[in-house]
Amino acid sequence: MRGIVRKIRSSMAANIIGAIVVLLFVFGAFVCTTGFINFTDSFKREYENSTYHMADTATTLVNGDHLDEYLRGEELDEFEQSRRYLDAYTDRIGVSIIYVIMVDRSDYGRFVSVFNLINNEVDNTDYTEWELGHKRDTTNEEYRQKYRDIYERGAVFETIYRMRPNDGSNPHVTTMVPVKDSAGEVAAILCIQRPIREMVRARRPYLFNIILSTFIMSVLAAVFITVFVRKQILVPVTVVSEEAARFARENTKSKEIGEISKYAELRNLAASINTMETDMVRYIENLTAATAEKERIGAELSLARLIQENSIPNKYPAFPDRTDFDIYGFMLPAKEVGGDFYNFFLIDDDHLGIVIGDVSGKGIPAALFMMVTNIVITNRAIVGGTPAEILEYVNKDICAHNEAGMFVTLWLGILELSTGRVIAANAGHDDALICHKNGETSPMKSKHNLVLGAFEEAGYSNFEFTLEKGDKMLLYTDGLTEATDSHDQLFGRTRAIEVLRANKEKSPQGIIEGVKRCVDEFVGEAPQFDDLTMVCLELRDVT
Repeated sequence: MRGIVRKIRSSMAANIIGAIVVLLFVFGAFVCTTGFINFTDSFKREYENSTYHMADTATTLVNGDHLDEYLRGEELDEFEQSRRYLDAYTDRIGVSIIYVIMVDRSDYGRFVSVFNLINNEVDNTDYTEWELGHKRDTTNEEYRQKYRDIYERGAVFETIYRMRPNDGSNPHVTTMVPVKDSAGEVAAILCIQRPIREMVRARRPYLFNIILSTFIMSVLAAVFITVFVRKQILVPVTVVSEEAARFARENTKSKEIGEISKYAELRNLAASINTMETDMVRYIENLTAATAEKERIGAELSLARLIQENSIPNKYPAFPDRTDFDIYGFMLPAKEVGGDFYNFFLIDDDHLGIVIGDVSGKGIPAALFMMVTNIVITNRAIVGGTPAEILEYVNKDICAHNEAGMFVTLWLGILELSTGRVIAANAGHDDALICHKNGETSPMKSKHNLVLGAFEEAGYSNFEFTLEKGDKMLLYTDGLTEATDSHDQLFGRTRAIEVLRANKEKSPQGIIEGVKRCVDEFVGEAPQFDDLTMVCLELRDVT
């Protein structure tokens, strides 16, 4: 028995095959675990996003200004109407509970119920509705922290998952969103509890299938490798030895010879093929290194482009629940990645921030600078302040960490959606083009302040204008006006205005596609030298 074990341990085939089989099963376990985690995370993200939109829509059915009146027994007609709407909405979207609570902000340890709608049929639950004014202690510290984040930190929404509830209920997710009054202050929190049985049910067959498929593939791979090793290594040993002796005598290559192994079966070949091995290995290593480096750079550039594309809004409609405006953005880097960027985001329900910028240079340095600038300006804009104040902050932040000496031109505007009033600041960027409802189109002249990143103490000023219902605004980088044809002629702002006027009846997406099509026809076969970025906004009349 010991002799058999010793023979197996010293066998080249047994060692190689055994190690490969072990690695295959380890890899299979890793694939199973990673796949299960990613599968669960994907489901969670889908539930989180969809439930947030459900909750956000539900807040439109609640008047945040009259919650205290409801608790005092006033405005009951409005209360009952909102309650009926919420009850119907609960049934329609298939959730277990929708409830609105006013939390004691002293320690967030208690709350009082305003609305509480139950649908026990959704998840076979036995919840009992809370009456108006029902008081209750906060469930646990996790809920306290979520409440605090919404009231004090301005969180857009918070989510809590209960995969294994200890109160006898089924797995569910609870999403919380703020209910704001007309002043924009958080008046209460609306919560939606939604069953997640689909995720729980789907995980088991998914895990079983991935384990089974991984096991089968591992077994098949082990069998294949066993046959391959025996055929490709053990059998050709004699032929390789004879060829090595011939090569040493004649110094001419007749066929490919494999690598020399450390095992005893092949040690007698080392001396006769040493010269050939050295030259061949050096050549292969050089070629492999050069190919791997090229592939690595290509893969990193592709990943960088994907990251850059995902760092700006790229899903449309961008605000599907808003009908009072429409907005669309487009970015085409001249290289794999570029320095242009745009962004738009709701600061609150009535204010939309719009940013477009152009970083000096191109390629990866410009892309990194662009992403940093985009993050800084977006985070600062959400905090509040005028565009000029925001640009001053961003400029100081960039200058403090700008040893490369890069700069960025930028246009930042904050649109008040209810009135069309725009407050904007311009850091050396091209003026916006305005297409009025009557077809009149012209640039919105503004004072051009110093570019961001050039001088830490630079000052920035605001300017204002008003968009009427039906007006459209086009923001762009100089990749539009400086697009060049084969005769070195520029596309220019005049052509941009003409194209905007010709497409005035189209949606923002249609306008941008029309401009891009016109630029492509103008440029023809000439190469693209600069990044091209555009953002188009339409203020709609919903009366």
